[in-house]
Amino acid sequence: MNEEWLIYRGVGEPHDGIEALPDPPPWRDFDGGPVGEPGGPADTADGNVARRLGAHRQAAELHRPEPEELEAINAALYLRRPLLVTGYPGTGKSTLAHAVAHELKLGRVLRWPVVSRTVLQEGLYRYDAIARLQDVQIAASGGPSAAGPGPGPGTPPGIGKYIRLGPLGTALLPTERPRVLLIDELDKSDIDLPNDLLNVLEEGEFALPELERVADTEPEVQVLTDDGAKVTVRGGRVRCRAFPFIILTSNGERDFPAALLRRCIQLKLGQPGEKRLATMVRAHLGEEAAQLGADLIREFLSRSQSELVAADQLLNAIYLTHYAAPPTREDLADLLIQRLDRPR
Repeated sequence: MNEEWLIYRGVGEPHDGIEALPDPPPWRDFDGGPVGEPGGPADTADGNVARRLGAHRQAAELHRPEPEELEAINAALYLRRPLLVTGYPGTGKSTLAHAVAHELKLGRVLRWPVVSRTVLQEGLYRYDAIARLQDVQIAASGGPSAAGPGPGPGTPPGIGKYIRLGPLGTALLPTERPRVLLIDELDKSDIDLPNDLLNVLEEGEFALPELERVADTEPEVQVLTDDGAKVTVRGGRVRCRAFPFIILTSNGERDFPAALLRRCIQLKLGQPGEKRLATMVRAHLGEEAAQLGADLIREFLSRSQSELVAADQLLNAIYLTHYAAPPTREDLADLLIQRLDRPR
């Protein structure tokens, strides 16, 4: 594979390759502004790099992604399209987002976990109307505001105090470099969410009706982001400049509408092989654990041919059995690596 065009190379070491990303195609060129900070806080601030990619990742002989993985990730970067990653649990779908953010120095990964009750607005922003109403009533009676000091005695804080952008809303803020957003387990969502996402993913913008209604008197409003920082929203709308690198993950438990699929670059991850599993163990637990756990890796691979098992089960087993001697070691491994598709 010709690697000269690759922005994300899967080398595991941070570099400035994102600076070489060419301008987007005209149909994916966004002009949001004014441009804010280049990105959120680094992953190292909350330990996500070590937790997600492995505390021993520097000592490990890093296994580079397969060519089709590199091609799909870079296609999504070039085309400013979401990457839909499908695979069984434990195949490393979510880890891809952290690997890209770490290597391209794109800051903290914004994560939006999806459940059956998740709706689009939760990803965009939250507006606490009840707290605002309470503060208006308190201010009218001359008491202190529950949201903090207002602009004057008996005056409630501005509307921005009651709005916080969600992970998707924060990712769409106008910045020079793209943010990384992980929309995790989209197949767990209600049937409407994939369709509700279409317009936002296509247009790269959204409105906050509560702010649009007061735009004549408050054209600029400060709100909190998912990172906990304050940003200014103008005219009640947020529009991106650098379209975020978005990874949508799915365990393959449902089909998605064609309208969503055509807006995404699609990548299917298979079960990891022996080399990749050994590298994963080495990165998280060290070289000694990878050697001592070689028999468990082989057993895991054998079982994965006919059973649904996840790589994090293997990591748990190798970590725990390091402290136990046979035959307890084998019993513990069987306890921790149980098939996920067994009849209930």
